[in-house]
Amino acid sequence: MSELSRRKVIAATTLLGSCASTAGRFAWPAGPDERFDFTKLLDGWETISGTWGIEDVPGAARGGRALVQRATDNEYNVIVAPGGPYGDVDVSVRFKPISGWEDASGGIVFRFSEGRYYLVRANATEDNFRLYYYDRRRHMLASASVMAPMLGEWHTLRISANGDSLRGWLNSRPLINHRDGRFASGRVGLWTKADSITAFDSLAIISKDAG
Repeated sequence: MSELSRRKVIAATTLLGSCASTAGRFAWPAGPDERFDFTKLLDGWETISGTWGIEDVPGAARGGRALVQRATDNEYNVIVAPGGPYGDVDVSVRFKPISGWEDASGGIVFRFSEGRYYLVRANATEDNFRLYYYDRRRHMLASASVMAPMLGEWHTLRISANGDSLRGWLNSRPLINHRDGRFASGRVGLWTKADSITAFDSLAIISKDAG
């Protein structure tokens, strides 16, 4: 059996319904191999903040449907995926910054627990790629200089967390390699900031935890 087949794999491209603007918890039977797509309504997601829903988005991977965040008056917008918690994990997602005057960002939240989490994000209004931790407020851990991702185009984010080793990629370029051990385990989610209207698809979560 290959190494990948021994891991727990969750490949998630999400369908949440037309809008999930209020926080809600749903029971979700975690399993070693759960897969999701845009063809059916899925429970198990938790909206922390923002207005998240499924829309037709040009270039989306499966049937032209993607998860879109449209709130423009929150400091941050976060939605947490079903499954987990994960300690060691590899996560990737495609994102498309659609619009934003103050910000036009997309990010992966990982090791989310009790409102605290790590975040890797890219921003179409800034020429940097950054790793943060959030604990009542956002704190930057590492930053790399990049060409800002283009508005209206699809890009790929990826993180890998192994113990205190945290790595990040933008469009397949390894840009972040940092050590921080303050959060050991938690769930995975997606993130935007301020007035960002951003689409996401092809979320994949691979647990590397033993057992």
